[in-house]
Amino acid sequence: MHNGIEVMIQLRTFVSLNGRYFFLVLALTSCSIESKDEKISSPNLPNIVVILADDLGYGDISALNDESAIKTPNLDSIINKGMHFRDAHSNSAVCTPTRYGLITGRYAWRSRLKDGVLWGYDPPLIEKERVTVASLLKQSGYQTACIGKWHLGLGWQAKDPDKPIQTKYTWTVEFQEGDDSNVEFSKPVHGPTELGFDYSYIIPSSLDMSPYVYLENGLVTELPTAFTEGKREDKDGRGVFWRSGEVSPSFDFYNVLDHLTNKAVDFILGQKGEQDPFFLYFPLTAPHTPWLPNEEVTGKSNAGRYGDFVTQVDNVVGLILNVLEKSGHADNTLLIVTSDNGSHWTESDKEQFPHKANYIFKGQKADIYEGGHRIPFIACWPGKIPANSISDQTLSLTDLMATFAALVKKPMAEGAGEDSYNMLPAMLAQNQSNSIRPYTIHHSASGHFAIRRGRWKLISQLGSGGFTVPVKVEAAPGEAAGMLFDLENDPGETRNVYSNYPEIVEELTELLNEAQRRQD
Repeated sequence: MHNGIEVMIQLRTFVSLNGRYFFLVLALTSCSIESKDEKISSPNLPNIVVILADDLGYGDISALNDESAIKTPNLDSIINKGMHFRDAHSNSAVCTPTRYGLITGRYAWRSRLKDGVLWGYDPPLIEKERVTVASLLKQSGYQTACIGKWHLGLGWQAKDPDKPIQTKYTWTVEFQEGDDSNVEFSKPVHGPTELGFDYSYIIPSSLDMSPYVYLENGLVTELPTAFTEGKREDKDGRGVFWRSGEVSPSFDFYNVLDHLTNKAVDFILGQKGEQDPFFLYFPLTAPHTPWLPNEEVTGKSNAGRYGDFVTQVDNVVGLILNVLEKSGHADNTLLIVTSDNGSHWTESDKEQFPHKANYIFKGQKADIYEGGHRIPFIACWPGKIPANSISDQTLSLTDLMATFAALVKKPMAEGAGEDSYNMLPAMLAQNQSNSIRPYTIHHSASGHFAIRRGRWKLISQLGSGGFTVPVKVEAAPGEAAGMLFDLENDPGETRNVYSNYPEIVEELTELLNEAQRRQD
């Protein structure tokens, strides 16, 4: 293993002079096989590195927003060298369900999670037998790794089998000092290893949810024998927040992003000279709360603490891309940059700073509006994806499963990835006109549904369904029961034309109902 701290310092200096990359990475190369049943020779396959930002908005990236108050040179460089999708979406407007969709190729509302997110003590959302992007690629000879924020539930073991694991934890209810979660932290958990990842180094959920521990290959690296009272925004400013709870004594909230980046750097450097390809899923903890930018980036943006944290995210991307170069993998890499949902950038934030984190789109993280799920999605693959290109294909993060399967020419198992579509032709600029997806379904934090087909987006209820007020509205007699927007002419969702196009409402409603009826 390499000294991660030394590597980060060395590479960060390099990036500050030559920074040219983007925020989410994926590494791949072309392959060929004679038969779909023949095991693919792993040396002929590309590497895949996926970096998933946490709450990064479309408008945070300076190349996608001329008026962005944040400079993102590494992200901008990937856009110049590759392709960005102008119509990309997370399948949900919040963390857990989006991650479920990315890893399984399924909408999360097909699972037991119908709204909200999981908490750090919740059991696994993905069943052991479920096909994942990691298990699919592992079957094709990949070394697979997950480093970062997991947030999909873990199979904790109870100290007292006759009592439940702590489940009272909610948005408002927190642990008090002396509370016992009933978790036996010294025992292994069901987690990434059971879902196809050969190596994992994770935190259980968001960085503002306990328990605050690292787990390596299913084992806690340091027992959470300490307790944190948590942080509150009223003392240190907007975004400086985490909940009280169990914590490992040496766990440093301010160093988590750098620490995880070091682990990712070490993993990539460890693949130098290896014949087998690798898949690295690198879900970041930022720029989700707590907003904790390091000294290097403090004051570098015009969007306050949040903007500085986005700057640090951009630096992390530069570090990963440079270590790919140093290890000899850059030319054999498909790079994809994306986010798990829109930015949690409120009306109050917009009044305080000259920055539109979600660009021209209505709403914010958690909302059913475009600002909740319209995300940056950028792909770069030297010699394969045309430089400085744009795709207007409608894309969902559930599509990574089918796209990777097509890349390695491996058919998906029956019943796997049923909401996933192959976007490889779009990435390679082989299909930019004919729509690949017949329709796309969106889901808010509170469980509001929307369905998108072409120019039309139907929201089945009134209200944001998320963080923006009003969350839910009951239609008055004679008023429209939902919302219909013409995104081609009204991307900001300013005009509800539900009552003007009853035939479109009827068609999309039936299409949504049909998709929901096909639920496991």
